[in-house]
Parts: sequence; structure tokens; C-alpha cells
Amino acid sequence: MIKPESWQPSDGIKLEPNALLAAREIDRSLAVTAGPGAGKTELLAQHADFLLHSGACRYPQRILAISFKVDASRNLKDRVRQRCGFDLASRLDSHTFHAFAKRLIDHFRLILTGKDALDADYTIGKPGVPRRQIEFDNMVPLAVQILKSSDIARNAVRQTYSHVFLDEFQDCTAEQYRLIREAFFGTAVQLTAVGDTKQRIMGWAGALEGVFQTFAADFDARPLNLYQNFRSQPRLRRMQNAMIKVMDPAAAVPNAELAGSGGSVEVLKFEDSQQEAEELTDMIQGWIDDEGVAASEIAVLVSRQLEFYADRLMAGLSERGIPFRNEQSLQDLSAEPAARLIVDFLIVVADDCKPDAYGRLMDVLLVTGIDEDTAYEQRARWHRFIDSARAQVRQGGQSATLAVLQKFAGKFLELLGREALAALSADYEHGARLEEVVAQTYAHIAKLLGPEGDILKVLGRFSEDNAVRIMTIHKSKGLEFDSVVVLGVEKQTFWGKADEERSAFFVAISRAKRRLCLTVADRRERPEGFNQRWDERRDPHQEFLKYRTA
Repeated sequence: MIKPESWQPSDGIKLEPNALLAAREIDRSLAVTAGPGAGKTELLAQHADFLLHSGACRYPQRILAISFKVDASRNLKDRVRQRCGFDLASRLDSHTFHAFAKRLIDHFRLILTGKDALDADYTIGKPGVPRRQIEFDNMVPLAVQILKSSDIARNAVRQTYSHVFLDEFQDCTAEQYRLIREAFFGTAVQLTAVGDTKQRIMGWAGALEGVFQTFAADFDARPLNLYQNFRSQPRLRRMQNAMIKVMDPAAAVPNAELAGSGGSVEVLKFEDSQQEAEELTDMIQGWIDDEGVAASEIAVLVSRQLEFYADRLMAGLSERGIPFRNEQSLQDLSAEPAARLIVDFLIVVADDCKPDAYGRLMDVLLVTGIDEDTAYEQRARWHRFIDSARAQVRQGGQSATLAVLQKFAGKFLELLGREALAALSADYEHGARLEEVVAQTYAHIAKLLGPEGDILKVLGRFSEDNAVRIMTIHKSKGLEFDSVVVLGVEKQTFWGKADEERSAFFVAISRAKRRLCLTVADRRERPEGFNQRWDERRDPHQEFLKYRTA
């Protein structure tokens, strides 16, 4: 046994200050948010190591870890074994939400009565059959019902687990959160919810949204943010750390821990926005042609008014034939998970040589599972469905129109189920937003297709897998790229409240893994037809640019 104050991260791993606080927490639940590359899984593994080695998780109590993906569940279990050893790691139960729900159903099946009653040898699948078979989407609601109606079931769960880990918590649906709340609300069980920051701009303590905010209120959870992006090279991390020293001083790390010459940060100064566009076009083409950087690994970020700041650059890229994706032009559809899912499905059905789309599709379809055998059955079932759809589309020859593909997409969404679709975004849980996104997706594809368009080319244009991404900083949250250009690092661009603009700029610079370019123009011509305030003469944003020298 190790005294809590003597514990150090295992395997000599360095944790940033907030991660170290989280790993050693013994008094409160935690709401930990972080961006890509911040080491969220490692934090949970180290927290498990601390709880088990220090005795904070007293034998014979256990730790429950709930993830959304089978692979993530296994990964966490493996990581805990590496940090703690097999004996201690055996006291961690790592499941998906549905696997945890099934364990509850199996142990307390007799609590379910009436139309919900189940035989001992019940199965999972479609359609539901009274007593004999339950649908996958009904597992979590049935587990909630068990906990709500049985003191014995609730007490059994609460006595088994002293600590609960919730991974990728930003994806938690309302029904899944009800399961967690029913099991542990009002108890001494300590919960640690970890997730990414796609839904918010980082930078100020307690700035939680959605299910994180609800969780923090219900469980009196301490909010912590992880800032360090371990995927960024040292030069970029030092710049990020310089901003952290201003935004959240206690979360900064000593520069000595960020030593190294890897990565680059450049400030590019131009006379005007036309010169900026021309030279950036040359530079981006060089990255793609000479360095072999994939276009999809390049992003151009704009604080606001993308159509006015990036218009010349987009014209230049278009003239050179460099593929780019203007996120604004898709009317936010590009940010909708349901739209991406539909397009990926249609691409996979229409063309079996699209591994990127296939990989993304499988990530969604196989996000949850019960055990290896059930996961295998799920995978096989989806493969059969996709193969059947492909065969029927090919039998139609040239008749593989949008209407034909849309029919299969409808069957696909129906088979996937409302709960699985709602899990893609909190916006889909209530109201008609999901149906609106589906309808808008079909309408946008039809618009791109025109009367005689090529459906494969249109789907490719919609997804633009290998294209330079041009977007606002807000849309870049949760993403990362090899090379990032931040357009217009000027006082006249970042003119809002200082804390908010600083946080936005931090999001922008932390998207880059290897290369970051900050542009400044002395003059930006007023866009044609733009009647609001527009300062043609520009001044560098000295505070933001000085972080480069850290």
C-alpha cells in the first residue's frame, strides 16, 4: 500500500498539473475536459493506479469504467494492466454502456415483469419478441427500469463500486445518463467523467456545457481542463504553454519539460490580402506537391466572417485546382454527424474502394457491443446488409440514382435505430433536428447532383476527404491537422472580449501538430457590397504574436 501523498505516476510518465490533480483526487467527483492528444485514457489509467495502490478504492470494492466503444473499453483495461499489474487491474470492470446494461439485466432479470419479462435464455436482436428477444436499443432503458424499481439492484451496484470512470462523456445520451444517475446519484461513489472539448471553447474554469454541466451539478463535480496536446511537436507546445500561463497559470508546465526543436511557428507578414492569398496558395501547393502533406491535413482557420477573409485564398486554390472544403458553404451540414454518416454509407454502397469512408462508417456502427462474440455478430450483420445493398445497386446499372441510394439509406437508418442516431449528437435527442438534418443532407446532395450529375463525384464533393479545410476557429474545435494557417492575427479581427478572444486563439494554435503559420496583412480591402464596419488598415495583434517567442 502506498500513502496517497507519496504516490507518483507509474512508469515514469509525466502528467500536466491538472491531470496530476485529477489522478490524485480522493474527495470529489471530477468533470475533466480536454482536446485531442491530451492523454485522457492515460489519465484514467493513472487514476486507477492511484486508487488501487493507495487503498482509496478499498478491497473488495471495484472500479467501474464505461466507454462507448468496445475497442476503447479494451484499451483502457489494457492500459490499467500495464500501470497496475494484473492483480490490481482485475478489480477494474471495463464495459460499454450496453455491456453494463446487459450485466444488470442478466443479474436482475426477474425484476422485469409484464411486457418486459424475459426468459433466462433471451437473445438480443430484431425484431423484439415477448420474453424471447429484446432489441439492442432497449437494453439501457430496461437497465434503468431495474434500478428505479429495485432497492436490491441499486444497493448491489453501489456496494460493488466505489469509483466510476466515464470515458468520452460528451457523447453520453440522455438515456445513458439516466442509467448513471439512477445508479449513483446521492451516494458516496466518486465519478470521473472525461471527454473532449468539441462542444466548447476552452479557457475558463467551469465553462461546461450539455451533459457535462448537468453531471457537474448533479454530482458536485470539480471541473478541470487538460490543455497540453501531446501530439503537437515541442515548438508548438511551448507556444501553447505560454498561453496557458496567462489563461490558467496553475495548469502550465515548466518549459524544461517541453524541450526540443521539432515543429515550427511562423509569422507571415503581407502588404495586403491579395498578396497574402497568392503566397499562401503557393505555400499550400508546395506542402502538397513537394512535401507530400495530404490536403486533408491542412487547415486554414479564420476568427470570423470566413467568406470575406478567405475569399481571395479560395479563389487562388480554385484556380490551381487544389481541392478545398469551405465549411460555411455547407450550411453547417459538414459539422452534422448524421449527415456524415449518411454520406459515408452511400459512398460505401456506391463504391467499394473507399477505405476512409468505410472506416468511419464502421467506427459508428460498432461503437458499442456486449462481448467479442456479440461484437463479431454485429460486424457480420452490417457486412451482410452493405453487401446486399451493393449487389442490388449494381443490378440496377445506370439506375443507381440518388432516389435508389436514398431508399437504401432509409433502410440503413431504420436498422441502426433512433437511439444510436441520437447518440451521435445531443441535438438529436429531442425535437425534429435529426429529421431536419437527414432531409437537408438529401436536398444538398440533389442540389450538387443537378439533372445529369455523377453521383460518385457528388458524394466525393460533399465529403471532400482529401481537401484543404477552410473553417472558422469555432468549427475547428476537437480537430487537429499537420499544418495550420491562422488568417488575420490582427486587432481588427480579434476584437471581442479579451478572455474569449484569447481562448479562441488558443483553440486555433492547438489544432496544429507540426506546423503553424500566423498571417498579418497591413491592408485588407473592404469586401464588395459589405456595408458594416470594416477597417482596411490593419494592426498586428501583438499579444497573440508574442506567444510565438516562448
